[in-house]
Amino acid sequence: PRKVIGYCRVSSRKQKDDLERQVENLRTYLYAQGNPFEIITDIGSGINYTKKGLQELIRRIEANQVEKVVVLYKDRLLRFGFELLETIATIHGCKIEIVDTTRKSEQQELVEDLVQIITVFSCKLQGKRAHQAKKMIRELAG
Repeated sequence: PRKVIGYCRVSSRKQKDDLERQVENLRTYLYAQGNPFEIITDIGSGINYTKKGLQELIRRIEANQVEKVVVLYKDRLLRFGFELLETIATIHGCKIEIVDTTRKSEQQELVEDLVQIITVFSCKLQGKRAHQAKKMIRELAG
């Protein structure tokens, strides 16, 4: 039997509390649906495609083991490439459900995407100075 999979992700270990909240909120939502489910969690950037949980999710979708993937927010699955994963899921008869469908303005989405890109690359370039880069990004975005 194919499963419903809830997927939760945060960008860093510092956000572990947020990950726990996501899991709890998604678990509550999925219990209310009344179907058996499983939750996969990840810690890593939304533009990192090699996260263990994401890789497991893709393998299971391709093996036709997943009926539906449920995420609280679209960017929790992937920041970029969501449409590609959605196409792969559709090919395998799997749906992707986004719980919070609140629309963001184009400007807000663009700023969030730019912040994510800058954060990832600054962390790679700066290593231990990533905290300083994030502070600079917050100042620019704010």
